[in-house]
Amino acid sequence: MTDGIRNRVAQHRDAIISFLRDIVAIPSYDSNIREVAARVERELRALGFSDIHYAPYGDIVAKIGNGNRILLYDSHLDTVGVGDETEWKHGAFSGVIENGLMYGRGTVDEKGSTPPMIYGLKTAHDWGLLDAHSVTAYYFGSIEEWCEGLSAQVFVEEEKVKPDFVVIGEPTNNRVVRGHKGRIEFRVTAKGRSAHGASHWLGDNALYKMQDVLRAIPVLDARLPNDPFLGRGSIVATHIDVRAGSLNVVPDRCSIVLDRRLTFGETAEQAMVQVRELLPSNDFEIEILRYTQPSYNGYVREHEQIFPVWTFEESHPLVRAAIETSRALGLDTTTGKWNFSTNGAYWAGTANIPSVGFGPGEEEVVHMIDEHIRIDDVVRATEWYALLPTMIK
Repeated sequence: MTDGIRNRVAQHRDAIISFLRDIVAIPSYDSNIREVAARVERELRALGFSDIHYAPYGDIVAKIGNGNRILLYDSHLDTVGVGDETEWKHGAFSGVIENGLMYGRGTVDEKGSTPPMIYGLKTAHDWGLLDAHSVTAYYFGSIEEWCEGLSAQVFVEEEKVKPDFVVIGEPTNNRVVRGHKGRIEFRVTAKGRSAHGASHWLGDNALYKMQDVLRAIPVLDARLPNDPFLGRGSIVATHIDVRAGSLNVVPDRCSIVLDRRLTFGETAEQAMVQVRELLPSNDFEIEILRYTQPSYNGYVREHEQIFPVWTFEESHPLVRAAIETSRALGLDTTTGKWNFSTNGAYWAGTANIPSVGFGPGEEEVVHMIDEHIRIDDVVRATEWYALLPTMIK
């Protein structure tokens, strides 16, 4: 079977690469996937997927197969921005191929998994593998970068489709990933009193008040607990802002944003208490941030910025199936974790749906200048996505 899948995927190699170049060439940052989703839609229709539509949040959804078990492949189509494009070796949206690598924003995070997922499911369907194993497969071209899991949650709750198994296409260097840490975003605000800069002693400088908190954060970070698999919890200040009437006014407000990563055994409530204990007086407020931005299609769903930790053991049936798929194809069979957070925060962490990660590309180049992916890895990932449905028991 594996040789047959390889041969069929090899026949699609040029189409897979061309499709990837097309979607890399379409900017889709700031969660706006409208144009890239339209290009994906054309490919899905040409390949014979059914029930192609846009979910309420704006994700592109398609179905193939007609079995009793639902397997969903999730690849987010939005990306971060490009920064200073003049610093890129090749254009950020060029899709240039050089020495077997394709360059461009989103090649790894995460457009690189979209063509192999779609062509993998097409291959499985054409070989009768979906029907033989009673699988209905969904491709879910999602929105993820600014609020992971939100669009997946909207899809499940509003379309009443709850998968039995999920594969997340974030980069794993073509090996199986089975979990990641949780995440919380806090805002801490110091309150002061404004005054003219020339008479600053009449005010109460909120920026100065924040200094003790900023110094305490690395100390807290160093003593957070460590999990043998997921690693250590962490906290870091990522943003600072002041409120002042002008540049010569003592600020009466100073706010920082804290990125807190949760490992196993930690809760959001515990993390909140830890931060509150750093605050030196009652002149401080702490809150969990809420995501309130509308999707590109105008859909609004507020979301508290808490993203659960999750993992599955290697003995779990889905993880075993994923490992056996890798073994059959001669890929690395060791399992790992992501260092960042993904839509798995909802699929596995909130909805408790068995989930694994598998995707081409290296995590280390995510969000970097000259983001790039090995073309051969994209093709090999197609084989994996095609074979997995036959391994799930």
